Amino acid sequence: MTDPGISVVICVYTEDRWEDILAAVSSVRAQSYPALETLLVVDHNPALRDRLAREYKETEGVRVLDNAGPRGLSAGRNTGIAASHGEVIAFLDDDAVAERDWLRRFAEGYADPRVMAVGGRTEPVWASGRRPAWFPEEFDWVVGCTYRGLPPGRVRVRNVLGGNASFRRTAFDAAGGFATGIGRDGDRRPLGCEETELCIRLTRARPDAVLLIDDRAVIHHRVPAPREHFAYFRTRTYAEGLSKALVARSVGAGQGLESERRYTTRVLPAGVARGLRDALLARPGGAGRAGAIVAGVLTAAGGYVVGSVRARRSGTTFSSAPIPESTEARTGSEGGTHE
Repeated sequence: MTDPGISVVICVYTEDRWEDILAAVSSVRAQSYPALETLLVVDHNPALRDRLAREYKETEGVRVLDNAGPRGLSAGRNTGIAASHGEVIAFLDDDAVAERDWLRRFAEGYADPRVMAVGGRTEPVWASGRRPAWFPEEFDWVVGCTYRGLPPGRVRVRNVLGGNASFRRTAFDAAGGFATGIGRDGDRRPLGCEETELCIRLTRARPDAVLLIDDRAVIHHRVPAPREHFAYFRTRTYAEGLSKALVARSVGAGQGLESERRYTTRVLPAGVARGLRDALLARPGGAGRAGAIVAGVLTAAGGYVVGSVRARRSGTTFSSAPIPESTEARTGSEGGTHE
């Protein structure tokens, strides 16, 4: 594929992030590789939809859409996919801003026709202005960011991370869309892993598919103050265990936990060792980081056990229907493609 057209989908749900949403859209419009279009998919919030429609009424290349499925991030993304026109669909979190060459790095990855997905690096922007001393980089996924342990450069991976990712349109033709029932639903428990499940499903449908992360495709993700506290850390790691149980139920524990085994047996022990070393050297936060890693592993494991038991008892399921052909989803507040 040469110079693919890229549609950018930003899923939004609350007016509390109004300024963040505007900043996210502005960062897309400032790309060195212009987006074909930017789609703002509003998750069952008519007031926010109407306000965004007014804001971007005269803006070329920006469309505002209602989530056409059930409440939640996965259905919002599926709505964006169905409504988009690009050969590649990129996803950006509504509280993140992309660096100028973000889409250019994605586009470069698709020069290889085997590549079905390209993700990037997500850097945290801490509300307090700096990383909490106790917060281990190995757990930056807790706040939606790239974590220590991922290989540098442009590398092949099992799955991309959803808030900074792109997929070739044919990936969804092969595997269907994001599964509903796994990921986030507004302000409910901070579940995740919907992109992991999709990527595993994609490589099963297309065994020749290549999935990449390019750490030059950078976005900066805002971390609000409540997420800098251990209470959120504990809640998020527990929710990750619940989500991993659903993924394992869908694709089997072999693939569903393949990357996690390396992470828990190599990356995390090294992190604990670094923390203890820093504590011995009287460096700030060393003992806290080591303790947080141990606590994070235990709470995630607890969530996984609870999630597995609940799934077996209740027969919990989720759906991943094919992406529908675009119909009324392509209506809304619309302009042309900006140059």
